[in-house]
Amino acid sequence: MDFVAYLQQSPRVFLIFSGLLGLVVGSFLNVVAHRLPAMMERAWRRECREWLADEEDAPPDEEAPLTLSHPPSRCPHCGHRITAKENIPVLSWLLLRGRCAGCGQAISPRYPLVEAMTALLSVAVAWHFGVTWQTAAGLGFTWALIALTLIDFDVQLLPDSITQPLLWAGLLLTLAPLFATPRDAILGAVAGYLSLWSVFQAFKLLTGKEGMGYGDFKLLAVFGAWFGWQYLPQVLIVSSIVGAAVGIGLILFRGRDRSIPIPFGPYLAAAGWIALMWGDAINNAYLRWAGLA
Repeated sequence: MDFVAYLQQSPRVFLIFSGLLGLVVGSFLNVVAHRLPAMMERAWRRECREWLADEEDAPPDEEAPLTLSHPPSRCPHCGHRITAKENIPVLSWLLLRGRCAGCGQAISPRYPLVEAMTALLSVAVAWHFGVTWQTAAGLGFTWALIALTLIDFDVQLLPDSITQPLLWAGLLLTLAPLFATPRDAILGAVAGYLSLWSVFQAFKLLTGKEGMGYGDFKLLAVFGAWFGWQYLPQVLIVSSIVGAAVGIGLILFRGRDRSIPIPFGPYLAAAGWIALMWGDAINNAYLRWAGLA
């Protein structure tokens, strides 16, 4: 019996496997969220140095190489290298009582929370779709959204290095098709990008300010490519309602400065994941409520 057949006959094992895989991936996503913005900033500085290569005041390139795998992870306070024993998802944080083994400084609870959340969402996707290609695609989709959420929350960026491969993956999946037909996906990608782009341009024309980033346009195009144009209204409505509620709450109850931008990507990502899981049910419920089905 091959491994896939075994998982099909043992749904509990399949869910446990998905959860453990989610824990490991969640640990990696913490690295991505921390290092990818730094890698992007270094790349921008390197491009500026190349542009200034003929200028006398061009700064020297003295930065050490940085990738997702190098250098090994270390404590930011004392430089203690994180060993494999100290890098077990969730468990190591609990055994270390949330403190560095080298200097005793507190380790942010965000790390185990991201790992646990990634595991829970992975199990939810596996339970929803079963042992299918939809699960494989849905897991990759979910993990990418988690990385985008963390990065946008931290630095208000949605990296092209994640959104663009995700867009192409959604279009390629229509060849199966897993979630949408090629026609619906192409229309969805175009409509997703242009809808937020139009809102951006109108807001800028009226206020002289930029209300959102280009990464938001690309992320909505991703959802159109994965699920088709029919899902875009629900993604926009859900993300806008949640984003507005959170933003108003932060202003009223935490005194957040209204001039400080609030990233929209996390709310788009949440709405996109909801569309992955329950998009059909939401659309059908709306059509029945509107008397169109």
